[in-house]
Amino acid sequence: MGMPLAKMLLAEGISVKGSTTSAEKLPLLRDAGIESYEIRVAAEGIHGDIEGFLASTDVLIIDFPPGLRKDPKLDYSGAIERLSEAIEESGVEKVIFVSSISVYEETESFRIYTEDTAPNSTSISGREIISAERILLHNALFDTTVIRFGGLIGAGRHPVKYLAGRTALSNPLGPVNLIHLNDCLKVIKNVLENDIYGEVYNAVYPLNPPREKYYTEKAREAGLEIPQFDHSKPSVGKVISASKVMRELGVEFREKI
Repeated sequence: MGMPLAKMLLAEGISVKGSTTSAEKLPLLRDAGIESYEIRVAAEGIHGDIEGFLASTDVLIIDFPPGLRKDPKLDYSGAIERLSEAIEESGVEKVIFVSSISVYEETESFRIYTEDTAPNSTSISGREIISAERILLHNALFDTTVIRFGGLIGAGRHPVKYLAGRTALSNPLGPVNLIHLNDCLKVIKNVLENDIYGEVYNAVYPLNPPREKYYTEKAREAGLEIPQFDHSKPSVGKVISASKVMRELGVEFREKI
């Protein structure tokens, strides 16, 4: 999402800095008109010119995942703690943290979650993201808005490509909670334009079809092998309400999932 977001902001006439952990990607950022920096944020410390990156910055958008699938030993919340300290020293006053609906636990009752519901994930990744949110929201030296996005689709990305042809998939009746990239960008743009900080927003497309029905239809549309689901165990899932982001930010989800 980083590059499309940067291009959208640049098109609006906004100066953009961008960071990458790979030196090979720096020319791509520069060619797009982004002031680029090679920065690695870890619990042990921050490597790179974080002072220059944050200098004269009005709003910092934090968008990097925990990475626990690749390395379960990573200390994501520790990395966010180091970044929080750097933000304090920089004088940046406004932060947008791109979070995830994985902070909410799936249940057999398909519980409906709003922003008033306390995050309750029991997964390692979910707990790390919850801790990261709290670190940023509770820092009194800058204001943070947290946006909990659903599963990202768009720009050639769709989970049906990963699920196609697979068998014995769990949770056939579990609701899907997805959002198109264009709507993600719209949500962030509306936060920036309305200058709203100190808030938490859920952002998912407001329809939640069952997994089996949805991915069967999408596989057929894409000409892919239909995934097979296991009905021998009860389905678990969750329904994420996006009513607050639609009400307070005036977001209309135009991109169908």
